[in-house]
Amino acid sequence: MKGYAMQTYLLKRLLFAVSFLTISFQALSYEIETLDGDLYRFIDDRHRSVFMITKQGALITDPMNTAAATWLKAQINERFNVPIKYVVYSHNHSDHIYGAEVFDDPQTIFVAHKLAAQDIYNTKANTVAPDITFENQMLLNLGSKTVRLTYHGPNDGRGSISMLFEQQKLLYVVDWIIVGRMPWKKLWSYDIQGMINSTQAILGYDFTTFVGGHADIGNKQDVARYLGYLTQLYSQVTAGALVGKSLTEIQETVDLSEFSDLTNYQQWLPLNVEGVYERLMEESGIGWRSDVSPP
Repeated sequence: MKGYAMQTYLLKRLLFAVSFLTISFQALSYEIETLDGDLYRFIDDRHRSVFMITKQGALITDPMNTAAATWLKAQINERFNVPIKYVVYSHNHSDHIYGAEVFDDPQTIFVAHKLAAQDIYNTKANTVAPDITFENQMLLNLGSKTVRLTYHGPNDGRGSISMLFEQQKLLYVVDWIIVGRMPWKKLWSYDIQGMINSTQAILGYDFTTFVGGHADIGNKQDVARYLGYLTQLYSQVTAGALVGKSLTEIQETVDLSEFSDLTNYQQWLPLNVEGVYERLMEESGIGWRSDVSPP
């Protein structure tokens, strides 16, 4: 009986290990999509980044995490066999810029906005510190290709930028523009008015394809529609707060049904409203204004 029990125990342990490896393999499911010849989208679960391949080398955007970056580096080596020339951080949030140590090499230049770099340093973030930073705008040239990096002011996190791949007319933005999906839940770390301002600014750019750090690929019309959602959300919540409505009352009366096709609309709309309401109360000071009736 002891021998049989031991065999049963070992078999159960083996099945558990196989099951665990299967789950782990499924979790590490990555994908590379061709966007425009030398531009590619890298997908890791709900995160997306963009990379560009030229004869002179590769430009990588957000590495995301160590496992994803390791897989991506191996794919670039195998498929393209070019060195990594640039790694560009979109902003300071760890779910996008961790894993950079995989690309850390003397010939690789790490780039970020100065506010993102400052935050990485101050918070001792476990990623590679940028080699070069910029304040307003920077052009990166790789062969005949140009990538325009621009800071538009506060929007999400610190030092969040847009990346315009000029020859391909492709714009990459992380977190503060999302196509096909609602903004993230309670809009944590978002500056709502800043997001509106930044999105209005990039609509003046010459681009035909939009890629976000999450969700779908789109075009300029999709970005304009997203701006419409943000603008209406902000204005309707503000109007309710100014007449003394409570958060619950505003959540019950806001009408954004024209955007009901967006993923997570039903689940996240009340959270979006709550996020805007809290920022109006705190950042705009509506909560203690004498000319506004309390809810």
